[in-house]
Amino acid sequence: MISITTIRARSCLNHGDSTRQIDLNPWDLQYLVLGYAQKGLLFHRSTSSSSSIPRETMIQHLRDSLSSTLDLFLPLAGRLLVVPHGREDGTSSVFITCNNAGVSFVHGIADNTTIADILEPTYVPRIVSSFFPPRNIKNFEATRVPLVAVQVTELVDGIFIACSMNHCLADVKPYWNFLNAWAQISRNRLKQRAPNSKLASFERWFPHGNIERPIAIPFRKILQHHLKESTDSIQSPPFSRRIFHFKREKIAELKAKANSEIEDGAISNKISSLQAVLGHVWRSVIKNQNLNTEEEVTYRFLISARSRVSHPPILDNYFGITVQFNKATMKVRELVGDGGLGKFAWQMNKAISSCTEEKIKSDFEAWVRNPTIRTPPGGTIGKFMITASSPRTNFYDIDFGWGRPVAVRGGSANAKHWKLTVDAGAEEGSFDVELCASHY
Repeated sequence: MISITTIRARSCLNHGDSTRQIDLNPWDLQYLVLGYAQKGLLFHRSTSSSSSIPRETMIQHLRDSLSSTLDLFLPLAGRLLVVPHGREDGTSSVFITCNNAGVSFVHGIADNTTIADILEPTYVPRIVSSFFPPRNIKNFEATRVPLVAVQVTELVDGIFIACSMNHCLADVKPYWNFLNAWAQISRNRLKQRAPNSKLASFERWFPHGNIERPIAIPFRKILQHHLKESTDSIQSPPFSRRIFHFKREKIAELKAKANSEIEDGAISNKISSLQAVLGHVWRSVIKNQNLNTEEEVTYRFLISARSRVSHPPILDNYFGITVQFNKATMKVRELVGDGGLGKFAWQMNKAISSCTEEKIKSDFEAWVRNPTIRTPPGGTIGKFMITASSPRTNFYDIDFGWGRPVAVRGGSANAKHWKLTVDAGAEEGSFDVELCASHY
């Protein structure tokens, strides 16, 4: 580690009062006990005279462009604020306070690590985890640590730019928007162009109705429960992370197979490419667990509410969590038997279709009445999987001014046994699937 600096927004003019507070909604608050969202981009060092930056100025260039980016995303430079209500029930409310306290910028050098050291091993090398800040921080701790931390690590022949963002702030789409805006400002500065990024909307979505704001949650009780769950939970066996690359042609084959296995002949081409790939991976995992065929296995996944609510709608530039948790549960014999790919994909498809605006709002309001924050159960290793990220946001499109990334990697925060992360691949129409699994 060479240096750690604090980067603040240069100007607050576009956001008015820099001390304003944004109250979080149930979608945000459910992430309080999880770790930060993490993505890292691996680049070749540029050799082009038109876009290369001298090594001695590159780090300062990234600091300066990050500061300019925070002008467009001022709340990211703030902190969480927990305000007790002073009631007998011990409830509190959680806010983002836009105090421009700054984000963390770490500069590191791995002078014995090359791009090949990252890409060639079968499993993701453990050194990759050291390219991400911060270490083992949970979202609720952002009252005292930055909401965003970035780390720029220089390799022998490349550069790794990693970003850790408090998961209460954003899911994958706004997270990508922030990184892309930073890259665009960096690229435009190299070409001496003005940035054209649009301001993000941080005002939280709430349905029309009589929801009392700010939302009161038993904050202290939630943290105590989380601590107990962490202490009592069954420890996962040692696991590694591996990237599987699905080419467009193979994805098309899986999609066609899944659709052909749907029992209702009146339905055609209802299964998406992503549903087919997830079903294929899940079946492969369960086939190798030697489970009793009558046991039930559960696949947990996320559904975006962005296109599913209209009163009020979720703005396209909305910067916040919009995903709903859902699951598909099947007996082992149904999943791994003949036609299991289609059965699983169709069950997932039906769960997604059932996520209507009415249900979204009903679940939203029910959470307000009874706030609950749970981590995935610890005793279901081998019978439980969860998916993160989305191939709809292509991190390979992010260019800081010296070309596209050669690889996209996740950090170790929130990495769990049998967690699946799906991102767009480098080639058009391809998927990169990262699977966390043990060797045993």
